[in-house]
Amino acid sequence: MTRKTLYLASPYGFSQQQKALLLPPIIQMLEALGAEVWEPFERNNQVDFSQTGWAYQVGQADFNDVKNCDGIFAVVNGMPPDEGVMVELGIAIALHKAIFLFRDDFRRCTDSEHYPLNLMVFSGLPQKTWKDYYYTSLEEVKSEKKALYRWLKGA
Repeated sequence: MTRKTLYLASPYGFSQQQKALLLPPIIQMLEALGAEVWEPFERNNQVDFSQTGWAYQVGQADFNDVKNCDGIFAVVNGMPPDEGVMVELGIAIALHKAIFLFRDDFRRCTDSEHYPLNLMVFSGLPQKTWKDYYYTSLEEVKSEKKALYRWLKGA
């Protein structure tokens, strides 16, 4: 059985400290569950940032990874969440990819009483069971009762 590819959309690669401290535990957790994690900051480190056009190359590489992955695990912390993550998430929703949201930021970022984020973020999730696809801690990510575990295990 081939492992499912999971694109890790997060803003954590822009800061050396966040890249060193916040990304590894998420990647390790997802890999321990059986996912092949596509972390864009690591995958795009072959781009020469001193060359003209590097931004377009990075954007296209990320777009293609979202197109070619099986699902997306999006870190949606912040007020509002990172705009790049939101674009990647929008692409994944439009392509009907499996969507999993991670927010351990306790602040609400919405006008809705029902959803903790902009309601459009949840348009790629099931209406009644969206909370199964929404995670508020790393401990919760490995829960057998949640959607990511079931999706990765084929259950």
